[in-house]
Amino acid sequence: MCGIVGLFLKRPELEPELGTHLSRMLATMSARGPDSAGFAVYGSGTAGKVKLTVSAAAAADLEAGLADLGAHLEEPLAPQYHETHAVVSVPEGKLAEARRMVEGDERLSLVGVGTRMELYKEVGLPEKVAERFGLSDMHGTHGVGHTRMATESAVTTRGAHPFSTSLDECLVHNGSLSNHNALRRMLSREGIRFSTENDTEVAAGYLTWRLQQGASLKEALEASLKDLDGFYTFVVGTENGFAVLRDPISCKPAVMAETDDYVAFGSEYRALAGLPGVDKARVFEPKPATVYAWERQ
Repeated sequence: MCGIVGLFLKRPELEPELGTHLSRMLATMSARGPDSAGFAVYGSGTAGKVKLTVSAAAAADLEAGLADLGAHLEEPLAPQYHETHAVVSVPEGKLAEARRMVEGDERLSLVGVGTRMELYKEVGLPEKVAERFGLSDMHGTHGVGHTRMATESAVTTRGAHPFSTSLDECLVHNGSLSNHNALRRMLSREGIRFSTENDTEVAAGYLTWRLQQGASLKEALEASLKDLDGFYTFVVGTENGFAVLRDPISCKPAVMAETDDYVAFGSEYRALAGLPGVDKARVFEPKPATVYAWERQ
């Protein structure tokens, strides 16, 4: 049992409110997953630059590792620190080298990469995790969050959701996949890299693989209905929007609300109950085996 939340804002003037709403939604889902939490926020980006969200067990390791990275790249990184995580921007042309440096540094862990996406996750109560990272002060067009009750892998920072296996893409999941080990082996042969034993990371990697083959996000999610065994609800964040998919059985709870201002997702309605205007929203349960997607241009 885990909790998922997602919020997609339709109007630019609402973007300063994203973090406030998302943090409240995340805290409301604490009872569904008290061991760890995480979220991805899609905020502003800089032309020609890519953001790396990096974490470390100790603040000194994070600062030293990023200092070494900046010296190697000969770039002023100006890290933005958020507790155990930091966000740095590097030129697109130096992204591959930056990734190699971070992934090869035993002090550091690469959490996510995106032109607009920043990704944070940590062990602890969801409300406390949101407070530690300052989620309520973050602005953006959309975001997704997850509260975890671990069932298939260890309670660690890396094991928390969301998982990201490609630029600006992340995935949160409520449920369990039965064939994730076989899929992990197949995807590894195709060049998809994994850092945990979590089945959700395999689902994210599967979508990455399909997208690399030229599929649209909708097509990738539809293909997952055939290739992924188990029961699941996915909420996927992308650079321009987010998507929702439930498996054909749909035994995991899910509810959505849509107004002229936003689209919101929650594992339970109480995650949406505090949103402005939700009393006038179109509230519905997403259908099984059906892709729902929204984008802003």
